[in-house]
Amino acid sequence: MLRVTPQIAIPRSEFKFTYARSPGPGGQNVNKLNTKAILRWHLDDSPSLPAAVKARFRARFPTRINLAGEVMITSHEHRDQASNVDACLERLRELLLKVAQPPKQRKATKPSAGSQRRRLESKKMLSSKKQLRSRRADD
Repeated sequence: MLRVTPQIAIPRSEFKFTYARSPGPGGQNVNKLNTKAILRWHLDDSPSLPAAVKARFRARFPTRINLAGEVMITSHEHRDQASNVDACLERLRELLLKVAQPPKQRKATKPSAGSQRRRLESKKMLSSKKQLRSRRADD
């Protein structure tokens, strides 16, 4: 069970893992063992995720979803398969945590009268400074 929040928990039966040989250095371990883990998860078919969270996930991470509608996450930083599986699940958990809470609505505010006055004064000061730098036609 992948527990994202107290309300969101995804059973491991929804995930499909495939394994491949890891790239990079590692000696005989790399040449002989399939330690790279690839997690595939059908986002739309998951009954464990609320529809709003699915929509936010699609909007925020469109490149993580392939044409078949699967979320694909790979890991090959560890030397053993089990650690790479755990790393894939942790990455998915972090992605889901980012979209689990709806974003706060922005409240429109007006700048205060004092800040507007200070802004206009600083603009006048800069304008006068630049005018003093310029050459006059009568010079």
